[in-house]
Amino acid sequence: MPKNYIISIDLGGTKILSALIDVNNKIKSKEKIPTELINGKEGLVNSIVQSIKKVMKENEVTEREIKAISLGVPGTVNPYTGIISNAPNLGIKNFNIKEALLKHFSIPLLIENDVNLAGLGIKKFETGEETNNMLVVFVGTGIGGALFFDGKIYRGSTFFAGEIGHMKVNAKGNLLSKDKNSTFELIASRTAVVRDIKKELNSGKKSILKEYKSSKKLLKSKGLAFAVKKSDQLAVKYVSKSAVSIGTVLGSLVTLLNLDTIVLGGGVFEAMGDFMMPKVRKAFIKSVLPEPGKTVKIVQTKLGDDAAIYGGIALAEEFLNK
Repeated sequence: MPKNYIISIDLGGTKILSALIDVNNKIKSKEKIPTELINGKEGLVNSIVQSIKKVMKENEVTEREIKAISLGVPGTVNPYTGIISNAPNLGIKNFNIKEALLKHFSIPLLIENDVNLAGLGIKKFETGEETNNMLVVFVGTGIGGALFFDGKIYRGSTFFAGEIGHMKVNAKGNLLSKDKNSTFELIASRTAVVRDIKKELNSGKKSILKEYKSSKKLLKSKGLAFAVKKSDQLAVKYVSKSAVSIGTVLGSLVTLLNLDTIVLGGGVFEAMGDFMMPKVRKAFIKSVLPEPGKTVKIVQTKLGDDAAIYGGIALAEEFLNK
């Protein structure tokens, strides 16, 4: 029986998005289930197994028809061994997820960092051969990155490359902050924006976001986008602050790495890209050296949540063709 399918999975702290992709690189169907973290590693593995079985059952596909399963993990992972060294959003350290999943399936299983996987999808299906040296940045609960040099993904000596969210920066996005708690994602992620807005709400500031004053009420990117469109003062202030910080950090990185392309994605840019991109570009120009800065393209991905799903195809090609 021909192996005409790949299952590509984007694993998150709250949901697991699985997709069946056919031989023509088309997404045949998607399935989404909650991520079960209450029972630790065992619960997580069971969630992933259920997501795979669900997408197979819904499409009446057997293991013999599947060429590979590609899994994107929000953390530092060795794609050769499948060991997750640290995945804070999943509460996991030093866990061989590949070994655990292979107890349930006899299909080649490929593991990659989630933003690296998204970057692979963007490189193959969006920017293509036009990009040689590229940085992909996804902004959401945290901030993650993927690096490409000479057209190939750069994973680093210990598979930690691209973790720009943990770089030390000050409140304006300049590097080398003296505050040990001041990292890129702690000043510019959605989590940071929401934290600062809630602090203002609790001090008595007026806003159409007042219902989110409670710590139990989740303020997501769509809620922020709605407030920005309504010109809410707090939302505009802190989303703008995030955009300026992002642009400033990107300027420093281009001065260091001389990139030709930067691609921005994640829930924050998907919801508010039109508002943020001009501010990102303006701050970028102010912080980058003119010579490397003038040739860089800064764009927003059009693949959205599907970037990591499509990355599963590229990952399968990389590892199965060796």
